[in-house]
Amino acid sequence: RSKKKLPNQTLFWPKKSWTYSSYLILLLKLGRSKHFTFLDGLLRPLKSDSHPITPTLFTYLFKVYPEADLPDKALKTFYTILHFNCKPLPKHLNRILEVLVSHRNYLRPAFDLFKDSRSYGVEPDTKSCNILMRPFCLNGDISIAYSLFNIMFKRDVVPDIESYRILMQALCRKSRVNGAVDLLEDMLNGFVPDSLTYTTLLNSLCRKKKFREAYKLLCRMKNTVILGFCRDGRTHDACKVISDMRANGSLPNLVSYRTLVSGLCNMGMLDEASKYMEEMLSKDFSPHFAVVHALVKGFCNVGRTEDACGVLTKALEHGEAPHVDTWMIIMPVICEVDDEGKSSGALEEVLKIEIKGHTRIVDAGIGLENYLIGKIRSRSRAC
Repeated sequence: RSKKKLPNQTLFWPKKSWTYSSYLILLLKLGRSKHFTFLDGLLRPLKSDSHPITPTLFTYLFKVYPEADLPDKALKTFYTILHFNCKPLPKHLNRILEVLVSHRNYLRPAFDLFKDSRSYGVEPDTKSCNILMRPFCLNGDISIAYSLFNIMFKRDVVPDIESYRILMQALCRKSRVNGAVDLLEDMLNGFVPDSLTYTTLLNSLCRKKKFREAYKLLCRMKNTVILGFCRDGRTHDACKVISDMRANGSLPNLVSYRTLVSGLCNMGMLDEASKYMEEMLSKDFSPHFAVVHALVKGFCNVGRTEDACGVLTKALEHGEAPHVDTWMIIMPVICEVDDEGKSSGALEEVLKIEIKGHTRIVDAGIGLENYLIGKIRSRSRAC
């Protein structure tokens, strides 16, 4: 199918009858039909006219030049924006970077544009860095990719999961597994890695025959899934992960149980949380004091003092020291007037456990004393 030739008469139009929208439509049509000579001729009078130029014009141009595989024209268009007194947008920078890095011989101009972009009034974002990091990593220039990664922090740009994954895959391709593991540790401080990130590192560890490290990573991967479900409020799915681990012969570890119990407490599923804590203790895992605190606080908030004391008893029997804040929560509840004496009986059961210095009940003593004095004074005033 032959292209229709655009008659030269098209360039001769009554300028006053054209609106800015008319310019945009014609520019897009000229670009898509690859009449770039006419397109350039149309840009010159547009600049001299009184029409206010908007970023939309350059969004159109960044669309047609890449489609025609003209990276040089696309790069020149970016610099043309400045002559039109129009500030480039981050999406313009990212689009031109994508076009340039897709051509190997334009990688250096892309890097130069990235470095100088702030002087043109546009701030690179996370996507800008990722676009540049990927080709450098594929070329084996990991040091340059790392410098781009570090630039993000210097410019208060937050890397995302893709940023870490690009670097991690490059390190694994170079068999620098230890560096990839360190990067994962850094990543876990603020992100939940996706399955591709984990799979990349697992395959690399297995190729290096580091099976122990691979198994640890596999356990962490499952714990990350549990954490993700809990954060998303999908506690039933989190419980299913634990069940599937048992069924597949991969036993949940300490972190698995701690993560799940904390997530169940946050969702108010206290009975389920208590059940998993008992299972945790039966496997001789030590519950973190934060887990004990969450359960005690949850039961106290719904008036289930006996259950709260039961959790405390199990923790003390296991040698786990409750936090002072845990004592401060449960003591006032127990000291409330209880006609049936059930709460005081529950406290007596707790106190049967040998109390040592590390149980921190002494630290709660001052607060408890102040609480009781306040209660006595309030009763005296009531009388």
